[in-house]
Amino acid sequence: MPNTPSAPSLEGRTVLITGAAGGIGAATARRLGAAGARLVLADLDGGAVEKVALELGAAFVAADVTRPADIARMVEEPYRRWGRLDVLFNNAGVIRVQPMLEVTEAEWDRVLDVNLRAVFFVLQAAARRMVDQPPMAGSELRGKLIQTASIAAYRGANPTVGPYAASKAGVVSLTRTAAQALASRRITSNCICPGAVDTAMWHQIDRELGALEGLAPGEPWKRRIAGIPLGRPETADDVAGVVAFLAGPGSDYMTGQAINVDGGLVMGN
Repeated sequence: MPNTPSAPSLEGRTVLITGAAGGIGAATARRLGAAGARLVLADLDGGAVEKVALELGAAFVAADVTRPADIARMVEEPYRRWGRLDVLFNNAGVIRVQPMLEVTEAEWDRVLDVNLRAVFFVLQAAARRMVDQPPMAGSELRGKLIQTASIAAYRGANPTVGPYAASKAGVVSLTRTAAQALASRRITSNCICPGAVDTAMWHQIDRELGALEGLAPGEPWKRRIAGIPLGRPETADDVAGVVAFLAGPGSDYMTGQAINVDGGLVMGN
Protein backbone atom coordinates (compact mmCIF):
# COMPACT_ATOMS: atom_id res chain seq x y z
CA MET A 1 0.00 0.00 0.00
CA PRO A 2 1.55 3.34 -0.99
CA ASN A 3 2.10 6.08 1.54
CA THR A 4 -0.75 8.60 1.62
CA PRO A 5 0.55 11.75 3.33
CA SER A 6 -2.01 14.32 4.28
CA ALA A 7 -2.67 17.26 1.98
CA PRO A 8 -1.83 20.85 2.87
CA SER A 9 -4.60 22.38 4.94
CA LEU A 10 -7.75 23.07 2.97
CA GLU A 11 -9.62 24.47 5.96
CA GLY A 12 -12.43 26.72 4.81
CA ARG A 13 -12.21 25.77 1.13
CA THR A 14 -15.41 24.49 -0.45
CA VAL A 15 -15.06 21.74 -3.02
CA LEU A 16 -17.54 20.15 -5.42
CA ILE A 17 -16.59 16.68 -6.70
CA THR A 18 -18.47 14.95 -9.51
CA GLY A 19 -18.28 11.18 -9.94
CA ALA A 20 -17.71 11.00 -6.19
CA ALA A 21 -19.36 7.66 -5.39
CA GLY A 22 -16.23 5.57 -5.95
CA GLY A 23 -12.79 5.33 -7.49
CA ILE A 24 -10.79 8.53 -7.91
CA GLY A 25 -13.72 10.73 -6.85
CA ALA A 26 -14.28 8.98 -3.52
CA ALA A 27 -10.54 8.73 -2.78
CA THR A 28 -10.18 12.46 -3.45
CA ALA A 29 -13.16 13.24 -1.23
CA ARG A 30 -11.51 11.35 1.63
CA ARG A 31 -8.16 13.09 1.08
CA LEU A 32 -9.65 16.59 0.85
CA GLY A 33 -12.04 15.97 3.73
CA ALA A 34 -9.14 14.91 5.94
CA ALA A 35 -7.41 18.19 5.02
CA GLY A 36 -10.38 20.22 6.24
CA ALA A 37 -12.26 20.97 3.01
CA ARG A 38 -16.02 21.46 3.02
CA LEU A 39 -17.34 18.98 0.49
CA VAL A 40 -20.30 18.61 -1.83
CA LEU A 41 -20.23 15.17 -3.45
CA ALA A 42 -22.22 14.46 -6.61
CA ASP A 43 -22.87 11.28 -8.55
CA LEU A 44 -25.51 9.63 -10.72
CA ASP A 45 -25.66 6.81 -8.14
CA GLY A 46 -27.42 8.63 -5.32
CA GLY A 47 -27.30 5.75 -2.85
CA ALA A 48 -23.57 5.18 -3.29
CA VAL A 49 -22.63 8.85 -3.05
CA GLU A 50 -24.80 9.24 0.03
CA LYS A 51 -22.78 6.48 1.74
CA VAL A 52 -19.50 8.29 1.02
CA ALA A 53 -20.99 11.59 2.17
CA LEU A 54 -22.24 10.09 5.44
CA GLU A 55 -18.80 8.60 6.07
CA LEU A 56 -17.17 12.01 5.65
CA GLY A 57 -19.85 14.30 7.05
CA ALA A 58 -20.17 15.88 3.60
CA ALA A 59 -23.12 17.21 1.63
CA PHE A 60 -24.23 15.24 -1.42
CA VAL A 61 -26.35 15.62 -4.53
CA ALA A 62 -27.68 12.83 -6.74
CA ALA A 63 -27.09 14.33 -10.17
CA ASP A 64 -26.79 13.40 -13.83
CA VAL A 65 -24.08 15.69 -15.21
CA THR A 66 -25.61 15.51 -18.68
CA ARG A 67 -28.80 17.25 -17.49
CA PRO A 68 -28.76 21.08 -17.27
CA ALA A 69 -31.19 21.15 -14.34
CA ASP A 70 -29.01 18.73 -12.38
CA ILE A 71 -25.89 20.77 -13.12
CA ALA A 72 -27.59 23.93 -11.85
CA ARG A 73 -28.78 22.19 -8.66
CA MET A 74 -25.36 20.64 -8.06
CA VAL A 75 -23.42 23.89 -8.48
CA GLU A 76 -25.95 25.77 -6.35
CA GLU A 77 -25.47 23.47 -3.35
CA PRO A 78 -22.13 24.87 -2.06
CA TYR A 79 -23.46 28.41 -2.51
CA ARG A 80 -26.63 27.53 -0.63
CA ARG A 81 -24.64 26.05 2.25
CA TRP A 82 -21.52 28.22 2.43
CA GLY A 83 -21.94 31.09 0.00
CA ARG A 84 -19.13 30.13 -2.36
CA LEU A 85 -17.39 27.40 -4.35
CA ASP A 86 -13.60 27.43 -4.27
CA VAL A 87 -12.66 24.25 -6.12
CA LEU A 88 -14.46 22.17 -8.74
CA PHE A 89 -13.14 18.63 -9.31
CA ASN A 90 -14.84 17.80 -12.60
CA ASN A 91 -14.30 14.06 -12.48
CA ALA A 92 -17.33 12.09 -13.71
CA GLY A 93 -16.59 9.82 -16.67
CA VAL A 94 -17.52 6.62 -18.51
CA ILE A 95 -15.83 4.23 -20.92
CA ARG A 96 -16.74 1.46 -23.34
CA VAL A 97 -14.38 -1.04 -24.94
CA GLN A 98 -15.28 -2.00 -28.52
CA PRO A 99 -13.62 -2.14 -31.94
CA MET A 100 -13.56 1.22 -33.69
CA LEU A 101 -15.56 -0.05 -36.68
CA GLU A 102 -18.36 -1.20 -34.37
CA VAL A 103 -18.89 2.07 -32.46
CA THR A 104 -22.44 3.31 -32.94
CA GLU A 105 -23.61 6.91 -32.95
CA ALA A 106 -25.50 6.25 -29.72
CA GLU A 107 -22.40 4.89 -27.97
CA TRP A 108 -20.22 7.73 -29.26
CA ASP A 109 -22.77 10.24 -27.99
CA ARG A 110 -23.00 8.57 -24.56
CA VAL A 111 -19.25 8.70 -23.95
CA LEU A 112 -18.77 12.20 -25.33
CA ASP A 113 -21.86 13.53 -23.50
CA VAL A 114 -20.49 12.50 -20.10
CA ASN A 115 -16.76 12.88 -20.66
CA LEU A 116 -16.62 16.13 -22.62
CA ARG A 117 -19.94 17.90 -23.11
CA ALA A 118 -20.85 17.61 -19.44
CA VAL A 119 -17.34 18.56 -18.35
CA PHE A 120 -17.68 21.79 -20.32
CA PHE A 121 -21.10 22.73 -19.00
CA VAL A 122 -20.27 21.85 -15.38
CA LEU A 123 -17.08 23.93 -15.69
CA GLN A 124 -19.03 26.77 -17.27
CA ALA A 125 -21.70 26.76 -14.56
CA ALA A 126 -19.08 26.79 -11.79
CA ALA A 127 -16.95 29.48 -13.43
CA ARG A 128 -19.95 31.76 -13.96
CA ARG A 129 -20.46 31.79 -10.20
CA MET A 130 -16.78 31.95 -9.26
CA VAL A 131 -16.08 35.14 -11.24
CA ASP A 132 -18.41 37.11 -8.97
CA GLN A 133 -17.06 35.94 -5.62
CA PRO A 134 -14.20 37.44 -3.62
CA PRO A 135 -10.82 35.66 -3.61
CA MET A 136 -10.23 32.68 -1.37
CA ALA A 137 -8.75 33.47 2.02
CA GLY A 138 -5.00 33.94 1.72
CA SER A 139 -5.03 33.73 -2.08
CA GLU A 140 -5.30 36.02 -5.09
CA LEU A 141 -7.53 33.42 -6.76
CA ARG A 142 -11.32 33.34 -6.83
CA GLY A 143 -11.50 29.65 -7.70
CA LYS A 144 -9.89 26.55 -9.15
CA LEU A 145 -11.12 24.20 -11.86
CA ILE A 146 -9.68 20.67 -11.97
CA GLN A 147 -10.67 18.19 -14.68
CA THR A 148 -9.99 14.46 -15.01
CA ALA A 149 -8.46 13.66 -18.39
CA SER A 150 -6.27 10.60 -19.08
CA ILE A 151 -2.97 9.60 -20.62
CA ALA A 152 -5.24 8.19 -23.37
CA ALA A 153 -5.63 11.83 -24.50
CA TYR A 154 -2.28 11.85 -26.27
CA ARG A 155 -0.45 8.52 -26.13
CA GLY A 156 -2.12 6.73 -29.05
CA ALA A 157 -4.66 4.82 -27.02
CA ASN A 158 -5.78 1.25 -27.58
CA PRO A 159 -8.02 1.40 -30.70
CA THR A 160 -10.83 -0.24 -28.74
CA VAL A 161 -11.41 2.92 -26.69
CA GLY A 162 -11.54 5.51 -29.46
CA PRO A 163 -14.47 7.63 -28.17
CA TYR A 164 -12.97 7.67 -24.66
CA ALA A 165 -9.55 8.78 -25.94
CA ALA A 166 -11.13 11.47 -28.10
CA SER A 167 -13.17 12.76 -25.18
CA LYS A 168 -10.12 12.97 -22.94
CA ALA A 169 -8.11 14.79 -25.60
CA GLY A 170 -10.99 17.24 -25.64
CA VAL A 171 -10.77 17.65 -21.87
CA VAL A 172 -7.09 18.60 -22.14
CA SER A 173 -7.92 21.17 -24.82
CA LEU A 174 -10.87 22.52 -22.85
CA THR A 175 -8.71 22.80 -19.72
CA ARG A 176 -6.22 24.98 -21.55
CA THR A 177 -8.92 27.10 -23.17
CA ALA A 178 -10.51 27.74 -19.78
CA ALA A 179 -7.11 28.64 -18.34
CA GLN A 180 -6.66 31.30 -21.02
CA ALA A 181 -10.22 32.59 -20.76
CA LEU A 182 -10.35 32.84 -16.98
CA ALA A 183 -6.84 33.85 -15.95
CA SER A 184 -7.72 37.54 -15.84
CA ARG A 185 -10.67 36.67 -13.61
CA ARG A 186 -8.27 34.92 -11.23
CA ILE A 187 -9.60 31.40 -11.83
CA THR A 188 -7.16 28.60 -12.68
CA SER A 189 -7.83 25.50 -14.77
CA ASN A 190 -5.73 22.34 -14.73
CA CYS A 191 -6.32 18.66 -15.41
CA ILE A 192 -4.90 15.37 -14.26
CA CYS A 193 -4.07 12.52 -16.64
CA PRO A 194 -4.15 9.20 -14.77
CA GLY A 195 -2.77 5.97 -16.20
CA ALA A 196 -3.89 2.45 -15.29
CA VAL A 197 -5.76 3.01 -12.03
CA ASP A 198 -7.11 0.05 -10.05
CA THR A 199 -10.75 1.15 -9.96
CA ALA A 200 -14.13 -0.15 -11.12
CA MET A 201 -13.53 1.47 -14.52
CA TRP A 202 -10.44 -0.62 -15.13
CA HIS A 203 -12.27 -3.74 -13.93
CA GLN A 204 -14.82 -2.97 -16.66
CA ILE A 205 -12.04 -2.53 -19.23
CA ASP A 206 -10.52 -5.85 -18.15
CA ARG A 207 -13.84 -7.67 -18.65
CA GLU A 208 -14.70 -6.07 -21.98
CA LEU A 209 -11.22 -6.26 -23.47
CA GLY A 210 -10.83 -9.83 -22.27
CA ALA A 211 -14.09 -10.79 -23.95
CA LEU A 212 -13.00 -9.17 -27.22
CA GLU A 213 -9.57 -10.78 -27.28
CA GLY A 214 -10.39 -14.13 -25.66
CA LEU A 215 -8.28 -13.48 -22.59
CA ALA A 216 -8.80 -14.85 -19.10
CA PRO A 217 -10.16 -12.45 -16.44
CA GLY A 218 -7.34 -10.30 -15.11
CA GLU A 219 -5.04 -10.87 -18.08
CA PRO A 220 -5.64 -7.48 -19.78
CA TRP A 221 -4.93 -5.76 -16.47
CA LYS A 222 -1.71 -7.72 -15.97
CA ARG A 223 -0.55 -6.80 -19.46
CA ARG A 224 -1.37 -3.14 -18.92
CA ILE A 225 0.52 -2.75 -15.66
CA ALA A 226 3.53 -4.84 -16.69
CA GLY A 227 5.31 -1.86 -18.24
CA ILE A 228 4.83 0.67 -15.43
CA PRO A 229 8.33 1.95 -14.59
CA LEU A 230 7.55 2.42 -10.90
CA GLY A 231 6.71 -1.28 -10.72
CA ARG A 232 3.22 -1.31 -9.23
CA PRO A 233 -0.37 -0.56 -10.24
CA GLU A 234 -1.72 2.93 -9.74
CA THR A 235 -4.25 3.48 -6.96
CA ALA A 236 -6.99 6.07 -6.66
CA ASP A 237 -5.04 7.53 -3.72
CA ASP A 238 -2.08 8.21 -6.01
CA VAL A 239 -4.35 10.44 -8.08
CA ALA A 240 -6.08 11.99 -5.06
CA GLY A 241 -2.78 13.31 -3.76
CA VAL A 242 -2.20 15.31 -6.93
CA VAL A 243 -5.77 16.64 -6.92
CA ALA A 244 -5.24 17.73 -3.31
CA PHE A 245 -2.14 19.64 -4.38
CA LEU A 246 -4.05 21.35 -7.19
CA ALA A 247 -6.87 22.23 -4.78
CA GLY A 248 -4.46 23.73 -2.26
CA PRO A 249 -2.39 26.91 -2.06
CA GLY A 250 0.83 25.35 -3.37
CA SER A 251 -0.51 25.26 -6.93
CA ASP A 252 -1.86 28.82 -7.06
CA TYR A 253 0.58 29.83 -9.83
CA MET A 254 -0.27 26.84 -12.05
CA THR A 255 -2.85 27.02 -14.82
CA GLY A 256 -3.40 25.32 -18.17
CA GLN A 257 -1.48 22.21 -17.15
CA ALA A 258 -2.20 18.56 -17.96
CA ILE A 259 -0.39 16.55 -15.30
CA ASN A 260 0.47 12.89 -15.88
CA VAL A 261 -0.10 10.71 -12.82
CA ASP A 262 0.85 7.33 -14.26
CA GLY A 263 3.90 5.84 -12.60
CA GLY A 264 6.00 6.74 -15.64
CA LEU A 265 3.92 5.06 -18.35
CA VAL A 266 4.12 8.24 -20.43
CA MET A 267 7.36 10.16 -20.29
CA GLY A 268 6.18 13.57 -21.53
CA ASN A 269 3.19 14.48 -23.70
